[in-house]
Amino acid sequence: MANVQPTRGDMSAHPDVGEMRERYDRVLGGRDVVLVDGPVFLLGLYCAVSPWILHYTTSQPALVTHNLVMGIAIGLLALGFTRAPERMYGLSWAFCAMGAWMIIAPWIVGESPDAGVVINNIIIGALAVILGMLCAGTAAKSTSRS
Repeated sequence: MANVQPTRGDMSAHPDVGEMRERYDRVLGGRDVVLVDGPVFLLGLYCAVSPWILHYTTSQPALVTHNLVMGIAIGLLALGFTRAPERMYGLSWAFCAMGAWMIIAPWIVGESPDAGVVINNIIIGALAVILGMLCAGTAAKSTSRS
């Protein structure tokens, strides 16, 4: 009977090892922010529905529309980070700017907002800034490796 035992060879002797490593790095290199995609999407979802959760749809109609649009935009950014992270890294800083805007929006968009509305937007904005900085830091780290 022939020897059919699988043999384990050393891959370093393979003639295409350099090309295989480059391809592996290229395929997996853009997935550094994979752990941030979900929280960003959930933050966008919460931002969009928060006016109905906190019941300020009648007292702050302009802020309701604002949070809905910003939540949809944050959710779309999350989907972009998931679908094409290497192309979306540049928008990480824009995500930080959106977070800063969410912090000050109650006083600019709203009309004499109460404490609940203000705290809600500050928390959403702070989380957006933190997650945006995580994405931007990961992008800077991954581009400096290349």
